[in-house]
Amino acid sequence: MSHALRVFAAEALKQHRRLFGQPIVVFSMLVWPVLQLATTYYTLRPVATASPAAANWPLAADPDRLLAFLATGTLAYAFFFSLVQSAWHLSFERTTGTLELLFLSPAGRLTLMLANGAGALLQNAWLLTCFTVAALTGFGTLSVSAWWMYGIVFLALLIPAAAWGAFLNSLLVFSRDSAFLYTILDEPLWFVSGVRLPHFALPATIQVVGAVFPLTGSLIAVRGALLEHRTLAELAPTLLALLLLSATLLAAAALILRLGEARSQRTGRLGLA
Repeated sequence: MSHALRVFAAEALKQHRRLFGQPIVVFSMLVWPVLQLATTYYTLRPVATASPAAANWPLAADPDRLLAFLATGTLAYAFFFSLVQSAWHLSFERTTGTLELLFLSPAGRLTLMLANGAGALLQNAWLLTCFTVAALTGFGTLSVSAWWMYGIVFLALLIPAAAWGAFLNSLLVFSRDSAFLYTILDEPLWFVSGVRLPHFALPATIQVVGAVFPLTGSLIAVRGALLEHRTLAELAPTLLALLLLSATLLAAAALILRLGEARSQRTGRLGLA
């Protein structure tokens, strides 16, 4: 366990040093999501007020609640998309020789994948989390059934995001199509998961596709706990589904790493096929 913790800390620190750069990045980490949130809000707000949308979605008629809905979506999306970026950057290590050194080391492969994602989470999501809590509190839109539900919200974001990151890292390590995967997991990710639109407003086919992504379940849990006064019992089915999906992603990551490494040892190439 102590060895795994040292590996975890070292890989997370490497990820931080490689991507963080100058302190000005801290400022950009706040500016980017604020601009994204403002753009989405002022795009949806005129449509919501000038159409019958409020009849089907009462939240759209309340500017503060609409902003809170979008802020929670932006928060959750930042958690998950930071891991897409992390996996994309990890794929670059194929050409630098770093990846070969990692696979020659005695470090646990799945530990490396989890640690790489953890570094991305720490440096991309902490500031936005603080911003979202402050914004929701300031607008008076929070409706939480118990103080410890904040912990449930944190775990509903952290555990699925960590599993998602491990899966993506494991997949992109052995794929030359990292740019393609990065593209399809950018805009489509927020669309099918209901980041900026209510999930019920999406076509049934899109809802089925969205159910495959852990971001969808995380958003249901986060919005239910923070904005809809739902209790742990009411969110239990969603949280259980998230836990099962996270376990499946971790198992898939471990399998991909094992198969990919075994093939690399046989062929001398990094690839799954």
